[in-house]
Amino acid sequence: MSSSIQEMMQDIGMRARAASRAMARASSEQKNQALLHIAKVVRQQAAKIQKINQVDVERAKANGQDPAFIDRLTMTPKTIETMALGLEQIVSLDDPIGKISALQKQASGIELGQMRVPLGVIGIIYESRPNVTIDAAALCLKSGNAVILRGGSEAIDSNTLLAQIIQDGLAAAGLPKDAVQVVTTTDRSAVGEMITMTQYIDVIVPRGGKSLIARLMAEARVPMIKHLDGICHTYIDADADVAMAVKVCDNAKTQRYAPCNAMETLLVNQEIAQMVLPTLCKIYQDKGVELRVDGLTRKTLEANGFQNLVDAKEEDWQTEYLAPILSIKTVANIDEAMNHIEQYGSKHTDAIITNNKAQADRFLREVDSASVMVNASTRFADGFEYGLGAEIGISNDKLHARGPVGLDGLTSLKYVVMGHGEIRT
Repeated sequence: MSSSIQEMMQDIGMRARAASRAMARASSEQKNQALLHIAKVVRQQAAKIQKINQVDVERAKANGQDPAFIDRLTMTPKTIETMALGLEQIVSLDDPIGKISALQKQASGIELGQMRVPLGVIGIIYESRPNVTIDAAALCLKSGNAVILRGGSEAIDSNTLLAQIIQDGLAAAGLPKDAVQVVTTTDRSAVGEMITMTQYIDVIVPRGGKSLIARLMAEARVPMIKHLDGICHTYIDADADVAMAVKVCDNAKTQRYAPCNAMETLLVNQEIAQMVLPTLCKIYQDKGVELRVDGLTRKTLEANGFQNLVDAKEEDWQTEYLAPILSIKTVANIDEAMNHIEQYGSKHTDAIITNNKAQADRFLREVDSASVMVNASTRFADGFEYGLGAEIGISNDKLHARGPVGLDGLTSLKYVVMGHGEIRT
């Protein structure tokens, strides 16, 4: 690593640490004022944001990036408006910082409670999605944290513009610009420095592909909130409503292919397979989805005239496609479905379609994923859809935060003691 990169990252870290103290004492009014200012400017500069983003998109295309990557990189009018709405939704959320849980008097006379506090300085390393710059900064801002953002080189122009908008919003509210900093170098060694800066950064949130996450898991010294894969399943139970199953499973796969909450494996109870698979798979094939199927599914579909089916291999059950490809398996019962999810799932999001409450309850209790759903599309596993305003990422870890990480996931608790002159005897 060059000394200049190291010096730059150390300087960013020092300034972020200093800004974090100002953010910890910032009022809700200041933070909300900054967020509303950012939302207003995002809308005002929507055309400029798209124009700058197009430079990134064309560069990525010239570099041979695949369609899923280009989709994540592209900012549309809808994407930009969703960012602004997310900012406004975060404004509407209660500010958790400084809240003290009910004080309880102890035998000694002291009163004991817990206060919600920021984590401090959060480092976010992400690829291709420039909207993360706004979403992550907004959540860190509202939760009283400072944040260092290191986006991918492919989105450098978009991220730089969005960072300027954010810093202008902070300044307008009397908050330090250094509370949100974007690493402007595309040198990969900056990441190596960032993930070891334990004196300045309290937690790292990586948002990117498996290679990025794997590298950070091997090299990082700063604690992480992360998820590696989004191998999401939907199980259609024997007691499912067929029309509902078709509608929900179509959406879970085809509404968008690239997000980590898109369904990658469909599990179908053998008792309902004949009723649901032909209708559903025609929709998939009409939309250009490649179907990779097990033997029982192939038998059902070929009996109904289907062609162009691909035999599922072992690796298909372990693959997050992020593309118009779907693995389908016919199972004997809910136990086989849950066993499959336990073996191949990534503990991200899994769903059951059923009208049987007992089956739904079993699925909710036994499937060990960050989000478990009944009769809903896996595409709902998202901070905005969960009412969090946005998300800083999705965690399939079990400690400290799990699922879409919103405001509470960016805070911690500390004990506070209110005394009246008590001493310990």
